[in-house]
Parts: sequence; structure tokens; C-alpha cells
Amino acid sequence: MTTWTLAERAAKMNSSAIREILKLTDRPGIISMAGGLPSPKAFPLDAFTEACQTVMQRDGAAALQYSTTEGFAPLRQAIADFLPWSVDPEQILITTGSQQALDLIGKVFLDKGSRLLVEKPTYLGALQAFTPMEPVAVGVDSDDEGMLIEDFARQIGSGADKARLAYVLPNFQNPTGRTMSDARRQALVEKAKELDIPLIEDNPYGDLWYEQEPPLPLAARNPEGVIYMGSFSKVLAPGLRIGFIVAPKSVYGKLTQAKQAADLHTPSFNQRVVAEVIKDGFLDRHVPTIRAMYKAQRDVMLMALEREMAGLDVQWTRPVGGMFLWVRLPAGMDAQALLAKAVERNMAFVPGAPFYAGDAQNNTLRLSYVTVSAEQINIGIKSLAEAIKASL
Repeated sequence: MTTWTLAERAAKMNSSAIREILKLTDRPGIISMAGGLPSPKAFPLDAFTEACQTVMQRDGAAALQYSTTEGFAPLRQAIADFLPWSVDPEQILITTGSQQALDLIGKVFLDKGSRLLVEKPTYLGALQAFTPMEPVAVGVDSDDEGMLIEDFARQIGSGADKARLAYVLPNFQNPTGRTMSDARRQALVEKAKELDIPLIEDNPYGDLWYEQEPPLPLAARNPEGVIYMGSFSKVLAPGLRIGFIVAPKSVYGKLTQAKQAADLHTPSFNQRVVAEVIKDGFLDRHVPTIRAMYKAQRDVMLMALEREMAGLDVQWTRPVGGMFLWVRLPAGMDAQALLAKAVERNMAFVPGAPFYAGDAQNNTLRLSYVTVSAEQINIGIKSLAEAIKASL
């Protein structure tokens, strides 16, 4: 047997708990509310077919050639144009999905032992991306409006132990579905500016609002103090792997160098196809159909929870956008143990513990409603309630 010596950071690399659960539940008959996948019904297949043909016929050789690390200029301009604050396209870096953006930010900002602030709970994929840099991730107490400013200031640290950055998802957060209020956003930006802490604003779900647009982004309130991340995965298709960073010019160059070392550039063809699809206001016409679909499925899940969880000590969030809601089970109940009982009843979810940087709350779980039909939602939530009753 080969006994190769691996880097210490390799020991820090772990599989996503969600990916592992998806493997277990990927069998006929399972109603899975575990995945964070957008609905394939939302993919604009005809628009992509036409755009692919146009790109190949018009500039196929350039689309198949190496390109610049920063990204396709017309796509960067299009992104700048639809962001709700004034952005120079030269501050936009196209990434291979927003997951790469997290990796690049981690490489540029974090050393071994660096203090990193995250919400309680936070996006599991961010923890996974940052972990190989070996930071000390610290959860900040949070409520339905996001990070609590007092605890944020308390957790900053000082001197060599001062936090390098704080990572937040203000809009329809993964995993809870909560949205940071306008007042909380302003307070967080002001406190971060006062304490000189970079904010990393991850916004993959911001366009998926149901009743009204979410408040102004953090980056719009202090462009020099926030690195903003966006993605086309939830509004077009995740398989394209097209995300982007909007960064202050002071760190843009280092992020670009990190990307150059990672993959030279995001696929030229994919960038050109996305630019072709979104021209002429396509997203303004397409995204409302996604919102309507997801809102209807959210409504079905909320009604099913009200019906099936009656009399049980179970609480859940009521998201006003996005793809997820968060469930809190009776005190002392372990969602990981509950999962086995749910799978026996042909239903799956994601236990909440992996979404915490520390002090995990084991009686929590995440549900996704966007890839399951109304009928499946009703059956699945009934099965979940039966599993909970069997665990009492």
C-alpha cells in the first residue's frame, strides 16, 4: 500500500454533509427535501439552445479559446448594469460559481488560526470552503433579522486575534430562509466600518423574492468595506458554474491573482452564452416565473407544517423568498437520529448541526421546497411528523 504524505490542510478537507445525505437518499420512492438544487423546471432551455448556436456561429473560435482571468467584458458590464448601486465593471471578477469565490476569498484573507465570523447557523458550503485555510470560525448569535450587532462587536477580538472578515447572507439565508432587516443591515455595516472588519456578502438568492424586493445590499451602503458575491446558478442554471465577485479595488488584484493560479479563467464559452441569454432584459421576464413557482411551493409547505405539526413542539421559519425554511424540533431531539426514522418513511431532510461553526443545535433541520411537487410536499411533511411523533 502506498504511504504518501499529504499536506496538513488535506486532513481539513471534508465531504459536504448534504452531498453525503443525497447519496443515501438517491433511491426510488424517497421524497427528498434535502438538496439545495434549483428546480430544473426553471431552466430556460430554449433560450440556451438559441444562445449556444448564436455564440458558436458568431464568435465560436474566441468562445473556445483561452481568455482573460477577469472575465468576458460584456458580461461584467451586464452585471454592473443590473446591480442596485454604481459599480465599475473593472471591480467585477467572474468566478467558476460562487463556491470558487468563497475559496478565493479564503485564500486571500485567511491564515492558519485566523478568526472568522459567521452567522449562527451559516451556509455549510462556506464553512467547507474556508476550512482548508485552517481559520478559527466563530458563530455570532443571530435572530430572525440576522447577526446581533452586540455579539458581532463582542466576537471581533483584538490585536493578532482580531477577526479577518465576517461572512453573511442577508437575503433568504441558507439554511434558515431568514432575511436581514434594513435597520440591521445599516447597523452591521456601520459597526464593521467602525471596527475595520471586511464583510463578505453572499447573495445567491436575492432575486428570488416573493412579495417585495429585499432591502439594499450591504455593499451598496459601504462599497469599500464589503466584498459582494453573486451567482447565475439560481436564476439561470447551476451547471454553467458562473458566479462573480464585486470587490474594492484595494483587494481586487489579489483575488484575480488567486483565481489565475486556480484555473486561469472561467470557461469562455459559458460566459459568452450567459451574456447572450441575459441581453435585452431576459432576466426581468424570466425570474418572475421562478418566483411564482417557488412561492406556490413554499405556501404548500407552510400549510402542510401547520396541519401536520399541530400539537407538536415544533417551530419553523416563514421565508419571504429563496429556497429553504428552518425547523426547530422539541428540545433534546436529535435531527440526525430523526433522519433515519424519516428515511424509513421515505422522506429526507438535512440535519442542522453541520451548519454551525461550533455549539451546534442538534434539534434543527433544513427543508427545501423547490424541487418537490405539492403532492410530494404534503406526503413528505406528513411522514416527517410521523417520524417526530415516533421519536417523542
